Amino acid sequence: MEFHISRLAREKYRFDEELFSYDGNVIFANFHAVRRFVQKLNDQRDLANYPEQAAKAGQVNAMGLIDEIFHHIFHLYREQKNPDVLHELLLYLEQQFTPEGIDTFLKEFVEEYPPLDVYKDNIDADSYLASKTLGISHREFVLEELIMLWLSEANPALDNYRDLFAETNLVRDLRYPKFIHEVEAFFQQQPAFGPANDSLIRMLRTPAIEVPDSITGQLQYIQEHWSTLLGEYLYRLLSSLDLIKEENKMSFTGAGTIPIPMYDLEEFRRAGGSGIEPEAFSQDREWMPKLVLIAKNSYVWLDQLSHKYQSEIRQLDQIPDAEFEQLARWGITGLWLIGLWERSPASARIKQLCGNPEAISSAYSLYAYRIASDLGGESAYEKLRDQAAHYGIRLASDMVPNHMGIDSEWVIHHPDRFLSLDQCPYPSYHFSGENLSADPNVSIQIEDHYFDRTDAAVVFRRQDLRSNDIRFIYHGNDGTTMPWNDTAQLNYLNPEVREAVIQTILEVARKFPIIRFDAAMTLAKKHYQRLWFPQPGTGGAIPSRAEHSMSSEEFNRAMPDEFWREVVDRVAVEAPDTLLLAEAFWLMEGYFVRTLGMHRVYNSAFMNMMRNEDNSGYHKLLSNTLEFEPEILKRYVNFMNNPDERTAVDQFGKGDKYFGVCLMLVTMPGLPMIGHGQIEGFAEKYGMEFRKAYWDEAADQALIARHEQEIFPLLHLRKLFAGIDQFNLYNFVTMDGSTNENVYAYSNADSGQKALILYNNSIQSTEGWIHDSVPQLRGHGQNRRLAQIPINQALSLPEDPEAYLVFRDSITQLQYLHPLREVFDRGLHFKLRGYQYHALLDFQVVHPDSRHDYHALSQFLGDQGVPDLQQALDELVIRPILEPYREIINAGYLDTLLGKYSSATKIDPLDEQEISRKVDRFLTAAAQREGFDCDITPVREEITGLISTGLTLPARMESVLPPGSRKIHLLMDLLTSPLFRDKTQRATLLVWAICHPLGKLKSELEASEYSLTWLYEWKLTHPFVTVLREWGTSEESIQEQLQMLSIAIKHQNWYGKLQKSPFDKIVHSWFSDPEVQNFLRVNRFQDVLWYRRESFDAFIGWMTLITAVRTLACTEMDRASLTETLLHLYEITTRLKKLEAQSQYRFDRLLDFKSE
Repeated sequence: MEFHISRLAREKYRFDEELFSYDGNVIFANFHAVRRFVQKLNDQRDLANYPEQAAKAGQVNAMGLIDEIFHHIFHLYREQKNPDVLHELLLYLEQQFTPEGIDTFLKEFVEEYPPLDVYKDNIDADSYLASKTLGISHREFVLEELIMLWLSEANPALDNYRDLFAETNLVRDLRYPKFIHEVEAFFQQQPAFGPANDSLIRMLRTPAIEVPDSITGQLQYIQEHWSTLLGEYLYRLLSSLDLIKEENKMSFTGAGTIPIPMYDLEEFRRAGGSGIEPEAFSQDREWMPKLVLIAKNSYVWLDQLSHKYQSEIRQLDQIPDAEFEQLARWGITGLWLIGLWERSPASARIKQLCGNPEAISSAYSLYAYRIASDLGGESAYEKLRDQAAHYGIRLASDMVPNHMGIDSEWVIHHPDRFLSLDQCPYPSYHFSGENLSADPNVSIQIEDHYFDRTDAAVVFRRQDLRSNDIRFIYHGNDGTTMPWNDTAQLNYLNPEVREAVIQTILEVARKFPIIRFDAAMTLAKKHYQRLWFPQPGTGGAIPSRAEHSMSSEEFNRAMPDEFWREVVDRVAVEAPDTLLLAEAFWLMEGYFVRTLGMHRVYNSAFMNMMRNEDNSGYHKLLSNTLEFEPEILKRYVNFMNNPDERTAVDQFGKGDKYFGVCLMLVTMPGLPMIGHGQIEGFAEKYGMEFRKAYWDEAADQALIARHEQEIFPLLHLRKLFAGIDQFNLYNFVTMDGSTNENVYAYSNADSGQKALILYNNSIQSTEGWIHDSVPQLRGHGQNRRLAQIPINQALSLPEDPEAYLVFRDSITQLQYLHPLREVFDRGLHFKLRGYQYHALLDFQVVHPDSRHDYHALSQFLGDQGVPDLQQALDELVIRPILEPYREIINAGYLDTLLGKYSSATKIDPLDEQEISRKVDRFLTAAAQREGFDCDITPVREEITGLISTGLTLPARMESVLPPGSRKIHLLMDLLTSPLFRDKTQRATLLVWAICHPLGKLKSELEASEYSLTWLYEWKLTHPFVTVLREWGTSEESIQEQLQMLSIAIKHQNWYGKLQKSPFDKIVHSWFSDPEVQNFLRVNRFQDVLWYRRESFDAFIGWMTLITAVRTLACTEMDRASLTETLLHLYEITTRLKKLEAQSQYRFDRLLDFKSE
């Protein structure tokens, strides 16, 4: 495979020189060479911060193959249509540009994409262009390469590799687009070519046009449409696709289209049944529907805990209680510890021999079903089990029934339990490598080519060194990828094997109440025959097994019953408190729970379809299931990642989409399963052979906190969401009457409690109604029928046209109000932003009365939610005051003012006029509310002046200070530096400026008392709190600002009282005020009252600040009086700081303060 690489990229990545051919293109002799090339790329890329930039060998290989195929098509075109097409193209371009212009352009290409001799300076570009190779002019050769470059540059699927070829002056050359345009124009006049009879250039562009974002898709397009032209390239194309599949392999789910169950007769027959057989669901125990499972890779988790607690934690009995307390607090009730069993030593050795010296054995290559000794063995497990149970957490374990480790006890002592041959199936296999058996009587060797990755044999060699018995035992295999080279495939046609496995399952069930069966579908009769004993004419899933074909009759005689049905029935009798969970795909999900009786089954469609936003497909899956048998939905295990998949943060990110899908994960019927590191936001995918995490990742505390706020409270309501009897799925009908399948809307109920969930799994906003459910099979026994029900029936609402429906969003904690008449007539209306979600709870019906004007409030709110409906009702009465007040105190307006006036000495007259108008409307409304017949002008002017002063305080102080006044400059630094670093503090000052003079509308003498009363009576703090929350201010800081606002209003005149009272009386009045004491965090410790220094500093700062602002805002004071007042404030501040130092933070010493 080959393609062009720029000089710049060659020097940046320092590629090996032997990779490049004489013409400067990179050449890949085999997949190993591709992998070496990709490693060079990845070594230079910042994959820790940008993992999505990782180069992949399959893609690079495909990129080179496509380039070669395009050259091949060009060659066919010259052979079949026009041998001189490139020569004629050159002549045409010379007419369009001039010969010199074309030569300059070709020369630029040669210099930026140099052939080997040019790159080594053995020849210059001009000489190269003047030469020939095999009789072909290099000018024609370069022209073809230029066209290939453009085809790569115009291919969106190659964006991750653009720095290899596209970041050059040539591509940025202004002549480049015209050159391409003329090339296309030339070929439009040439004979058409290819299956679609297009121009040659159009034909070569078609794969990228038809499948723009997928290299795989382009190869598949070429295979499908150009197969008759490919010749030997067809085989290489298929190999290239295999390499991509190998890299993209994700257990059994794979990529691409997710099959949607239809639940028809043919589907059940394909699964292995004789038809749509009677349902045979296993009954749940009481705890099973409430189960919430979290997965942990045992060794990796223990290593992470060691780092977290700075102490070695290597065994199961060393896990701190705090971990279980946290899981229980989150709402986790099941812990799946992956890899607890004693693993195959040979598995670790194979991985080490293949290049990973730190690898341990795979968790799915087992030596024996005993708790691993290096995890503490059985005694450590028993302590762990009891420890988890104390916190209400059940333990889950894996079972790997399809195979065992290649050196397992069963392979050593019971080789007849495995599928084997007496002779090697392929003469090319060689077994000369290391003996992987620790048993002196048995030799075990895997095929040599595993170690150099040139082949993947389907068998390994077992030799009994005492009897010289040699067997070739098959590796475990599911037919979708390479054999699992550290495993041995069990022979389920042997009844002794089936019984031995069932006995092992029963042993595990006595230890673990939850068992997950790995790759369970491989043991369903249908697939076990397909893989290992195919019917004649259906072989090919596993090489060499076609010769062991069986008819259905022969196979059924050997394996008369479904193995899993026998397991389920035996466990129900012998270990009845065990939940059986099957990892099953291939449209086997319904069959596994409905016919075979598994309690739960993997639902990989949830992860894949939600990630891919295949919302139409997932709606179809849900509606098909509800119409056929809703109980299946209850049996699904939903997950956003599992140990075989990319991590949740890799697939869904950390934003609203992640949390919207996570909301569905924890509120859909079924079993929610959370992946290792999902809550913490870890991006590394942990291999089954990992002993530790290789990426140094810290837990994302903000992500955890958002889970704690939005997700975990719902986990504690799992019983509400787990069932299916009262589950309803709704269509979201948009304003034009169409159904928007991007929106998932469903309700559920339990014991009188109701929930309604909505999530928009799309970046596009939408608006619409939910009213009727989709058809669902309802009822029991002979009375079962398809039926739809309206939302009002699902929520058990009474038909009361005068009543209103109230509910709360668990995500935002907002409450909503809807007229019940509207709910019955039209349903519930919602506007949803992209990826927005709601979890609506606490449904109740309320009736209007003299104190609850729900009609007026409903009209006012519309679809908007409020933090507290009672508060909203109260605010409705004072709405005439709050509306003009909110014109000033809102995040947008305050942001504008605070941003504009951070350094100006004077406010813009237009802004001042606008502030005055807003204040006037607010004061007019307040006076009318209280029935005052007074002149509001003085108060309006005072508030306007205070706001202007507060906005421009630093520069305002600077402008009035006498030069060289060190004390006043120190005072200014004290007041303005902390204040103007913090938008929250500045906003609090502006709210104080508006609110503290309000009482003067009624009384000058009692202004502070009335101002404080109206602050709360008129709910003036509520808009301010809304602003602070929009700014992301912490709740603790919000409460501090509200406390200081109240104190600053109450004590607004403290400085004026100095004219009548000594300062120690003023100080005593401060510190005797319970509100001030609370602000100072006064607390008793060892019979002494203490205060917090930071709060004291903030308090004296604010007392000084409000006086400074009032002083500077006073238009009647001359400069000398201003200076005198500010100097006095400085002296007071100095005395208070001295008092602070003398008190040593003891509160009683503040009260003992005496004026000097």
